[in-house]
Formats: sequence, structure tokens, C-alpha cells
Amino acid sequence: MPLIIPNELPAAGALLQENIFTMDEAVAVKQDIRPLKIVVVNLMPTKIATEIQLARALSNTSLQVQLTLVTMDSHKTTHTSAAHMHSFYKTLDDIKKEKFDGIIVTGAPVETMPFEQVDYWKEFVDLLEWAKHNVYSNMFICWGAQAALYHFYGIDKHLADHKIFGVFEQKVVRPTSPLMRGFDEYFYAPHSRHTEVYREDILQHPELRILAESPESGPHILSTDNGRQIFIMGHQEYDKDTLAREYYRDLDAGLNPRIPLHYFEGDDPEKPVKFRWRAHASLLFGNWLNYYVYQNTPYDIDTIHNK
Repeated sequence: MPLIIPNELPAAGALLQENIFTMDEAVAVKQDIRPLKIVVVNLMPTKIATEIQLARALSNTSLQVQLTLVTMDSHKTTHTSAAHMHSFYKTLDDIKKEKFDGIIVTGAPVETMPFEQVDYWKEFVDLLEWAKHNVYSNMFICWGAQAALYHFYGIDKHLADHKIFGVFEQKVVRPTSPLMRGFDEYFYAPHSRHTEVYREDILQHPELRILAESPESGPHILSTDNGRQIFIMGHQEYDKDTLAREYYRDLDAGLNPRIPLHYFEGDDPEKPVKFRWRAHASLLFGNWLNYYVYQNTPYDIDTIHNK
């Protein structure tokens, strides 16, 4: 089944070139199928790149998925045109009377700031509380995951000794989780962050389960038992060149960045990237859509209840 997005969205053209099946909204409404309604709260400055990454990750299933893009109204976007934001994005006020099958909250480049000092923190907390009553399954990525863990469980983030930057081997530690179905015992995941959540802090909360982790990058995938909350510490959705673009951006800015580990062949930025995480990214998002969204969300979406 296709991903339903506006034809004018830049992601539509990019996905078409990759031979990924998308469908125009006008065509989708003629089919006698209720699409899964997924809201993407895009906090990344490179919004179009993130739109394409997540659209690709959500497209490789037999389910029809309709995306709604949301931004924080209390934050001024400077890296994406006002025309794009006006055409394709909504705010919490725009959607607060709607129900959704799932929500994805992205990372954000504010991880070294205390949560309460982020300019849209109050609106972000309002969004999390709204999602408790109006969204069935919630997926939080990177800073979004750290912020949600802080708000819901009081688990704070900590500044790492050095930036956790590269592609790290992860071990599946709870293979019986539906989210891990089809995964190899080991898989790879990109990470790019200055902060971390301590494993021992997570283990203080029996309602949380660590599903996959790495001795180098720490816990990677967490979930509640019912799958209503999923936390991804890395960026399984990243493109092949995302870490390279970040590395060269910082290099050009004179920041003397660390070379991303296990990313370039021989850890040499003059050599090609070892692209080895997309298959498991597709599996991760597909399992989420199937087992925790499609199989569990009420067909009458208006009956979604509090967690």
C-alpha cells in the first residue's frame, strides 16, 4: 500500500525517483480503506530532508499511511522557507481536536540545553499530554526520546564525555518484543548526539524495557510493554550521507569535529561510507506500524483512550 502525501511536497518527487509508491490524497479518499493517520512532529532544522527520511521509512509496508506534518508554533523556523511551512505544516492548535493512530517526534539540535530552557518546551509538553488522549502509539527519536523520558518518567539526560557520533553495532536484548521481529541478533544504527540517558536510570522504571543496546552508544531502543510509547536514541531513519554532511559542515565551520566512528571505510573520511542500516530501519518502522499501530488501534479512531 502507498504512503499518502501531498503531491506538491518535495518528498513526493524524491520518493518517486527511488521507486517508492506514493499516492495523492485525492486518489486515496476514493479507496474503501481507512489509512493509518500518522502525525510527524518535525523538530529538525533540515525539515525537508527529515520529511523524506521518515516518509521513506514508513512507506515499505502493505499498509496505507497518511502523514500530517506538525511544527512548534512557539519556535521560528529559520532553515526552511515560510512558504513550505505554510503549505505543508500544521500546529498543535490545528490538530488538537483530531485523533491519530501514531505519532513520531523527531530529534532537535537543542540537546545540550536544559529541557525547560528550550523556547518551545511548554508547547512541547502540551503536545505530549495531548498525545496521551488522542494518539494510540507514540515513537520518540533522539532528543524527542530524551525529552519524553524526562517528562513522563523523570529520567534526565547527561552530557556525554564526547559526542556519540557514528554507526554503532546494536544487540537485540529482548527478541520476544514484536518491535524486534525479524531482526538479526546484531544490527547497526547511526547516532549523533552530545547527551545520553543512563541505563541504570532506565532500569529504575519496570514499565520500560530496553530492546536493543550497544556498549559504545548505550541503550538504543526502549519501549513500554504495550507499545504505546517507543523511544529510539539513535537515527535509524538517516540517509547514507547524513553523518558525512554533518561532519563536513562542522569541519568547514572550524569546529574540529570527531570523525564519525564505524561510518567511513577504515574510519577514513576520504573513503566511501559503509551503508548498512537501511534494511533494519525499514523493519523497525514496519514492525511499529503493523504490530503497535495497525493491529491495536481501534478502527473507530475516535474511541482512542488515555494510556
